[in-house]
Amino acid sequence: MAETLQASKADLVALAHRRMQAAIADNAWTTRQKLALTCRILFDAGHDSGLAGQITARAEAPGTYYTQRLGLGFDEITESNLLLVDEDLNVLEGEGMANPANRFHSWVYRARPDVACIIHTHPPHVSALSMLEQPLAVAHMDLCPLYEDCAFLETWPGIPVGNEEGEIISAALGDKRALLLAHHGQLVAGGSVEEAAQLAVLIERAARLQLLAMAAGTIRPIPAPLAREAHDWTSTPKRAQASFAYYARRALRTHADCLDDAPATRPAGTEGGA
Repeated sequence: MAETLQASKADLVALAHRRMQAAIADNAWTTRQKLALTCRILFDAGHDSGLAGQITARAEAPGTYYTQRLGLGFDEITESNLLLVDEDLNVLEGEGMANPANRFHSWVYRARPDVACIIHTHPPHVSALSMLEQPLAVAHMDLCPLYEDCAFLETWPGIPVGNEEGEIISAALGDKRALLLAHHGQLVAGGSVEEAAQLAVLIERAARLQLLAMAAGTIRPIPAPLAREAHDWTSTPKRAQASFAYYARRALRTHADCLDDAPATRPAGTEGGA
């Protein structure tokens, strides 16, 4: 006998969240492994732009973070060749140098203690939209994690290697999780690597859908209360973990080399399902 067919939507949402807490296990990857997986996930999602773009995650010591080595593409990043750097981009562990454009990451981390991972890339649809100096239009259910959560920097400040750009970009991001930068690309700032990876994949899809819709007609807005409801429904740590686990399983089928020992470091229970 069904017991929930007369339940309210609020009660069903709460029930689903409780079930997700029990059903979706935390993954066992280290920060380095999650960052290496994210590089491969984004490479497959079309975020590759030569050597442009940076992906960072806070490390254990305050004022330090992991990032990729300048000169390596996203498809070449492994947990072993990541660098550990400080806020001045001095290399503390690893060989080579960090991308000088990582400087603005230090500014974002200082401004946002809640941020654990920053992804900045120049994927094609985001870049095309940025050339039109158009903010992101969130008008589809799938894109609601970005609803009222994507800022817009309408003026290009130039190459982001100075402290001025760090101040401008961190101020433009504000308290949001994403930023579209005119004539440049995108930035997402997540409370976890999983959240940031999910949003980075999503913002490129959002830009592609926006360009397709603009070519066909006028984009119609969605009701704000329902969009906020969808934003909150999809913006939970468990949803981010489930999405990341799926993207990681897909990446590991062709990029097992990104982890030092892929079978041993894959979380239990991810071989066949979420």
